[in-house]
Amino acid sequence: MTKKINLFANLKSDFASGLVVFLVALPLCLGIAMASGAPLFSGIIAGIVGGIVVGYLSKSHISVSGPAAGLTAIVLTSITDLGAFDIFLTAVFISGLIQLGLGFLKAGGISNYIPTNVIEGMLAGIGIIIILKQLPHAFGYDSDFEGDMAFSQTDGSNTFSALLGIFDYIQLGSIIIAALSILILIAWDKLPFLKKLKLIPGALIAVILGVLLNEIFISTGSSLAIGKEHLVSLPIPSTFEEFKQIIVTPNFSGITNPKVWIVGLTIAIVASIETLLCVEAADRMDVHKRYTDTNIELKAQGIGNLVSSLLGGLPMTSVVVRTSANNNAGAKSKMSTIIHGVLLLLSVLTIPAILNKIPLATLAAILLLVGYKLAKPATFKHFWENGKYQFAPFITTLLAVVFLDLLKGVALGLIISVFAILRGNMKRAYHFRKEQYHDGDVIHIDLAQEVSFLNKAAIKETLSKIPGNSKVIINAQDTVYIAHDVLDLIKEFKKIRAKEENIKVKLTGFKKEYELENTGEEEKHVFVTTNLNKLQEK
Repeated sequence: MTKKINLFANLKSDFASGLVVFLVALPLCLGIAMASGAPLFSGIIAGIVGGIVVGYLSKSHISVSGPAAGLTAIVLTSITDLGAFDIFLTAVFISGLIQLGLGFLKAGGISNYIPTNVIEGMLAGIGIIIILKQLPHAFGYDSDFEGDMAFSQTDGSNTFSALLGIFDYIQLGSIIIAALSILILIAWDKLPFLKKLKLIPGALIAVILGVLLNEIFISTGSSLAIGKEHLVSLPIPSTFEEFKQIIVTPNFSGITNPKVWIVGLTIAIVASIETLLCVEAADRMDVHKRYTDTNIELKAQGIGNLVSSLLGGLPMTSVVVRTSANNNAGAKSKMSTIIHGVLLLLSVLTIPAILNKIPLATLAAILLLVGYKLAKPATFKHFWENGKYQFAPFITTLLAVVFLDLLKGVALGLIISVFAILRGNMKRAYHFRKEQYHDGDVIHIDLAQEVSFLNKAAIKETLSKIPGNSKVIINAQDTVYIAHDVLDLIKEFKKIRAKEENIKVKLTGFKKEYELENTGEEEKHVFVTTNLNKLQEK
C-alpha cells in the first residue's frame, strides 16, 4: 500500500525552497520561451502548470517540471515548419496524449537501465553548462539571455564566444551584486552563527540585497546602476483584455496535418526520455533516497502537457536546473514544487513590476553555486579512482552534454558503458596457451552464479582454445541462471567439436531445465581452472 503523503508536514522548509525555485524558474521560463521563438508568456504558463498540475500528480518529492532547454531547438524548428504557434500547440496536445499512453504501457522503467556514471556525467555536464551560461550575466552581459542550455546559439554564436564577449560589456554594478550574492550564499552554508536563520534561504537574502542595492544605485544617480536590459523582464498586462491576448489556444484544424503528428511524437519521445533521466537524477540527489514511480511520472507529464497546450504553454519536462535548486534549498516534499507554481501564477497576476526589479546578476550567482554543486571536483575524482571503465562513460557523457546536447550525451555515454561491459566480460583471469597442454590434461571450467549473453564471447573463446585429445569438466553447480545462447554453445561444443577432436566432455551440476544431461565420472587431475566468476566481476 502506498503511504499517504501529508503535503503540509514540512510547510516551512518547502515554502522557503519553493520561493527559491520560483526565483530561479522565472527568468528560465522567459528565456526558454524567447529562445524557442514562442510568446514569452507561454514559458510562464508551462512553469505554472509544471509546478501545480505535474507537481501535484507526480510521485517525485523534489523534481520540478517546466519548459525545458532541451526542447528549445525542437520547438523553434517546429513552430517555423508548422507556420503558426497555435498549430504547434496542437502538436503539444498530441504529445501529451502519447506520454499518457506511455505511462499506462509502463514504459517508465527504462530509466532503471541507465548506469550511475552516465547519470552523474549528465549532471556534471549540466553543471558546467550552467556555470558557462551564467558567467556573462554575472558580469552584466545579457545578450545570451536565452535560457538555452545548448552550446551553439540561435544567432550563430556559441557559449565560448559569449564568454569572450564579457570583456566588451562589463557592467560594474552587476559584478558587485553578483559577487556579494555569491558571498552571501557561501556564508549561509558555512558560518555557524547563521544556523538560526536557516529557515530563510540564502538565495532570498541575495535577491533582496540585489534589488535594494540596485535601487540605491538608481536613487543616487550612481554609474553602477543596472539598467532595465539587465533586469528580469516580465510582460505587464494593464487590462483583462490585454491579459486574454497573451493566452493562445490550440488550433485543432491542424490535427489532420501529418507534420503535426510527427512533431507531437518527437516531443513526446524526447520529453519522456529527458523526464526519466531528470527524475533518476532527482532521486540520486534526494538525501532521503526516496524513489519515484516513473510510470506515474509519465502520466503526470502527459496530463501537464495537455493542460499546458490548452492554455497556450510550451511543452515541459522534469528539469535538472530547477530540481537542483529545489534540492539545494532544502525541499522536503513536492509541496515545494507546487508552491513555486503558485508563486509564478501570483507573480504574473499581482507584482510583475516588482519582479522586474530583480537583477539578472543575482539570479546568475544563485545558478553558479547550483552548477558548482553538480560538477564538484570530488565527483571527477571519485570516478577517476574507480578505473577507466567507470571514468570513460562519465567523462564522455559530460563532454557530449556540454558540446552537443543532453540526449546525445546520454546516448554516447550508454554506448561507452556497453562497450566497457563487453570488454570486461571478454577478459579472463588467465591467458590460454596451447603449448601448456599435453594429451590427457584435464581442464576445469567453473561457471558463475549468473551466466548472461554478455559472457558468451569469453566462453566461446575459451572453448575454441581447448586442444584436442583433452578432457574438459564444465561445472554448473553454483549457477542459478544460464542464458540460452551459452547453453546452445555448450551443446554444440559437446555434440560436434568434442567428437571431431576427441575431447572428452563431462557436464556436472546442470539443472534439469537447462536440458543438458550431466555425464562422466569425477576427474582427479586438475591442471587449469577457468573461473568465470572473475570474468563476470570484470
